[in-house]
Amino acid sequence: MSGTEPALLSVTEVAGAIAARKLSSREATQSCLDRVAKWQPHLNAYMSIEAETALAAAEAADAALAKGESCGPLHGVPMAHKDMYYDEGHVVTCGSKIRKDWVAKSTATSLQRLKDAGTVRLGSLQMVEFAFGPLGHNTHYGPVRNPWNVAHATGGSSSGSGSAVAARLTFAALGSDTGGSIRMPAHFCGVSGLKTTVGLISRAGAMPLSQSLDTVGPLARTVEDCALVTGLMAGADPLDPTASSREVPDYMAATRASARGMTVGVPKAFYVDDLDPEVAAILQNTIAALRDEGIAIVEVDLPNQLQLSGASQLVLATEAAALHKRWMIERPQDYGPQVLMRLENGLAVTGVAYLEALRWRGPALAAHLAAVTGVDAILAPVSPMAAPRIDETDIGNGPGAEALIQRVTRFTRPINYLGLPALSIPAGFTKANLPVGMQLVGRPFEETTILTIGAAFQRATDHHTKCPDLP
Repeated sequence: MSGTEPALLSVTEVAGAIAARKLSSREATQSCLDRVAKWQPHLNAYMSIEAETALAAAEAADAALAKGESCGPLHGVPMAHKDMYYDEGHVVTCGSKIRKDWVAKSTATSLQRLKDAGTVRLGSLQMVEFAFGPLGHNTHYGPVRNPWNVAHATGGSSSGSGSAVAARLTFAALGSDTGGSIRMPAHFCGVSGLKTTVGLISRAGAMPLSQSLDTVGPLARTVEDCALVTGLMAGADPLDPTASSREVPDYMAATRASARGMTVGVPKAFYVDDLDPEVAAILQNTIAALRDEGIAIVEVDLPNQLQLSGASQLVLATEAAALHKRWMIERPQDYGPQVLMRLENGLAVTGVAYLEALRWRGPALAAHLAAVTGVDAILAPVSPMAAPRIDETDIGNGPGAEALIQRVTRFTRPINYLGLPALSIPAGFTKANLPVGMQLVGRPFEETTILTIGAAFQRATDHHTKCPDLP
């Protein structure tokens, strides 16, 4: 691999190079750690950096491979993940003061499956406190910064994951998506991110926020990488009765399939309203690129998305407040002001309103599926804007906080409420060189379809290959 900095490879590329013994796990790990040393002071993307143990694990992986022993498809590939995935014996802060010294007694199923596939732990990644915020701010540990411009936000709550993958400080990273927390950092930081169908991947051992909305998924450089990582994590789990027992498709094969002849729907309203002009232009460029790949583009008339968004907020606020009630009583001073405000809002929701919102989900999903008959996926922006400045948006619980959250996340929440899969793909850059992402939304458990379309788009464009420069 002479001439190529190992950390700049994709997951599939580095895994293939290690398996073929063209590159050692130690070289790949050292390359990531070298970039971490240079970028971390600027980005604040890592919560913990475990250089010595990572290098030791990488050397052990190389020794095993020399004996013909491979753990799996990700043998020796170094990764770091959002600091909400329990890893036995490690401190898992969940981005909070309350858990700043909490040591996990078990390992999350999703994380364990990646370990079983051979990954090497680099450390853990920063996140919004208790995964409850869309921009990436954190009162306790400081904001994570966007590698394309450190004055700008990363998006949240998987802020460290988006920043670290974009800066090539890890080959991929787990995020979580309850209201947009994978897609938002992917969009703001210019990487690929897959919000999976509710139940596709076990949530056992992942810090809960909303029991009916939480999803596990990856952020990575390419759609192909997302497919590889997702396929290794998906499937039934006795530790999570909500995890689906359906057969796991070949997601990698889906990324190699042709998208020619497929149909993508563009909403007539809501997702195309009040866009920043540059985001609107990139949406049109994305439509043109998909057409060039032989994909038909049609307009679709979706049900009222504001109602879906409102229902999603109600469910999230109520379930989050129920999870945090004891700490809110005993340790309110240990929450950041915005997170506490949002949790307190959940206490005001009546039981009747919450149950009505849950009961409406089935009819709402049926109405959505009827509206997209004959369409393979929906294309929409992830957010109406590119990454805003940190100093303009880190406003805690001050005036305008709720309105800001509403504007940033208006295109992600309805999809969470319906439990649908959505793939965020880099689609272009603003004149200020800030990334803009588009999302492909599929039907439940039809990740293969959006992966096929997303991979076709990435074969035809180079937005996902661009890498930020050190500030």
